Amino acid sequence: MHVFVTGATGWVGSAVVHELLAAGHRVTGQARSPDKAAALRGLGAGVVQATLQDLDTLRDAAAAADAVVHTAFDHDFAHFIAHCAQDQRVIQALGEALRGTRRPLLVTSGLLGVRRGGNETDLPDPASPRRSEPAARALADAGICAATVRLPPSVHGLGEHGFVPILIELARRTGVSAYLDEGQNCWSGVHRHDAARVYRYALEQGAHVPVYHAIADEAVPFKQIAEVIGKHLKLPVASRGAEHFGWFARMAGADMAASSSATRALLGWAPVGPELIADLDQPGYYAR
Repeated sequence: MHVFVTGATGWVGSAVVHELLAAGHRVTGQARSPDKAAALRGLGAGVVQATLQDLDTLRDAAAAADAVVHTAFDHDFAHFIAHCAQDQRVIQALGEALRGTRRPLLVTSGLLGVRRGGNETDLPDPASPRRSEPAARALADAGICAATVRLPPSVHGLGEHGFVPILIELARRTGVSAYLDEGQNCWSGVHRHDAARVYRYALEQGAHVPVYHAIADEAVPFKQIAEVIGKHLKLPVASRGAEHFGWFARMAGADMAASSSATRALLGWAPVGPELIADLDQPGYYAR
């Protein structure tokens, strides 16, 4: 297939590009800047240089592809609501380009708002400001082959710049590796290369179910994450109130733990990368 990937130089998107190219697919990736475009070309991918505001360019690139993977999202949390609305517009534009075809679109979302222990059939909280999955479902209701890949809060691996590094930097700054209450809320996790295989397998098999879960570790207590961070930074591990976490308190206290049994059975997917705690137990995670 010829696959168009948004966010192709990001943490997840770049892993998807590598996975697709290694499997013999042709990839065109969206890149925001000349240096990122050059990096993509160096991998053997085609390039569409565009931002998420360039809806016509993204629509044209989707129309020229056999399948589309949307991993791009602006993670500037100071303007989160605006970026959620932007994401919804991008998904609508990509979907419109595929209208009248059976070419698949995979949209990326997360577990926030999905009940603890939930599975692929559970619906997220409709009050969630992120509209990625509802936008994909609306496209599917309109006859477009759109599905969602839900990622856990920790898509881990050396070089990660997501939520765990936020916790590491918070611990460094405050002198304590903290958890909320008893720290028994759980996060799921997946190694980024395992997550990339979910996207590939789903595309190759037609993306014919509404939701896939790219989840390896289904439920890791948050306190365990704090403990391994504290061990490597040689800091105390303790319970703290929401004010300690600031804007990140909702994430730190959330239960974002779900099953991936249906995805594993449907796609024949089995994660092979290191588990979350084992990955975080590497000194390289704490290099500055």
